[in-house]
Amino acid sequence: MDKIREFVPLLDWGRTYSRHALSNDLMAAVIVTIMLIPQSLAYALLAGLPPEAGIYASIVPILLYTVFGTSRALAVGPVAVVSLMTAAAVGEVAQQGTMGYTAAALTLAGLSGALLLAMGIFRLGFLANFLSHPVIAGFIAASGILITASQLKHVLGISASGDTLIDMVASLVAHIDTVNPVTLVIGVSATAFLFWVRKGLKPTLVKLGVSPGAAGVATKAGPVVAVIATTLAVWGLGLTGLGVAVVGEVPQSLPPLTMPSLSPELLGTLFMPAVLISVIGFVESISVAQTLAAKKRQRIDPDQELIGLGAANIGAAFTGGYPVTGGFSRSVVNYDAGAETPAAGAFTALGLAIAAVALTPLVYFLPKATLAATIIVAVLSLVDLSILRKTWFYSKSDFYAVATTILLTLVLGVEVGVSAGVVMSIALHLYKTSRPHVAEVGCVPGTQHFRNINRHRVETDTSLLTLRVDESLYFVNARFLEDLLQDRLAERPEIRNVILMCSAVNEIDYSALEILEVINHRLKEIGVGFHLSEVKGPVMDRLKGAHFLQELNGRVFLSQYDAWLALGSLRHAAQ
Repeated sequence: MDKIREFVPLLDWGRTYSRHALSNDLMAAVIVTIMLIPQSLAYALLAGLPPEAGIYASIVPILLYTVFGTSRALAVGPVAVVSLMTAAAVGEVAQQGTMGYTAAALTLAGLSGALLLAMGIFRLGFLANFLSHPVIAGFIAASGILITASQLKHVLGISASGDTLIDMVASLVAHIDTVNPVTLVIGVSATAFLFWVRKGLKPTLVKLGVSPGAAGVATKAGPVVAVIATTLAVWGLGLTGLGVAVVGEVPQSLPPLTMPSLSPELLGTLFMPAVLISVIGFVESISVAQTLAAKKRQRIDPDQELIGLGAANIGAAFTGGYPVTGGFSRSVVNYDAGAETPAAGAFTALGLAIAAVALTPLVYFLPKATLAATIIVAVLSLVDLSILRKTWFYSKSDFYAVATTILLTLVLGVEVGVSAGVVMSIALHLYKTSRPHVAEVGCVPGTQHFRNINRHRVETDTSLLTLRVDESLYFVNARFLEDLLQDRLAERPEIRNVILMCSAVNEIDYSALEILEVINHRLKEIGVGFHLSEVKGPVMDRLKGAHFLQELNGRVFLSQYDAWLALGSLRHAAQ
């Protein structure tokens, strides 16, 4: 039973579900539902799909995550970055507005879900750690700029296209003479209003005597006010006759049963985009989930999160949706609104289902400019270019990785940008570990502590070389240690003993072991002792399984101080 609860967390938290939690979850669900209705429609527009696809992608996926997810505040559904990546991937295989485009989006969701599910089953959640945070921040910032640029055509009421920033700007400039002034007024007004709601509404309401809680709810409902006001204006003034683009007819139904395409050719074409969407979606989701869980001292299981997100995406594939993940803004709203369990997500799904059945006719006259304004205001909060300044002063290698990711995303598109981000993250990790920090250490006078000779006043011995390696030794960096040691011996012919201080070495792989054997053999040939100190238990166990210790031209010391005393005594005896 414990094993089942591990894979179905609902059986765990559901046993202790209380009336108090029910009350808090219902309140959070109401607030998140109000927020999600316009947001879901807007993100479907961004993905190049019919608006109802955003609603459908926010119902069954949420229910499945409620069953299999471990976060008690994460709100799953369409998000801006994944919607943009969906449009870029599906746009390569089908034309927007066609059945093939919708089928490809379903297939992409199914592929992403299958990949996430497989990663969760095989406990591969650790792979997300290979994506560095600065690179992800750079990619998200660049994606926010691309998303904003892609929505300007709806605000201006013109036809424009392009997958890169250069193409988008060129297309906007080429069609600037066709701007619809009425659409422009609606789009700019909605954008300005939403920016004011985000920054100024809550303080204004608090000054007027409204409680902070009620003011927060009103702020979250800001997009709904913009939707209602602009929809009534278009309907009442007959603005569709003046060329204002509207959402139009939205099916009044629950999510339909759909079947993703199993065409081998389509699956092959979408496989790599599905991998990138899965990785980026998981990283974004797990970051949000862990941040919110830490505030309440709760635990998130990354591998189970993969299963939860995988199930959610598979659910989207069979119910008319497209790839989903945990969204930052809606999850924070869910948390702030008091959600205590994943049941809040289930209640949100119920609210969206009611909206899909009863409220969709009301959005017929909703202008696309308002949805574009909703997207622009939401994604501009993701654009944080200060990461460039921070990494420039802290780590030049991180700066070059971030700058490259941003530049490639803007100039060559989302898929190239995220691929470059993945490659840069792995390359950055390999580069850093290939050149580990190795310090020559000496004894701090009057103590048994050993510190870097370049940072502290320490006692040293000209005939003794002690190197502390601050990294595990493996195939990438072992040769670096060999070269460093040869250089030191060439510079100081008086050295008679070398001690490798292994206090920070957690593992020595076989390639590194072979390098150590080579070092030991060379030192033995020139009459220099080779010793180890402070070797950790697991590392020692593996060394004992090889012949290295039997052939070692020296000793293994429990502590560096023991080595210092013993080799010092041998030296004095020789003198």
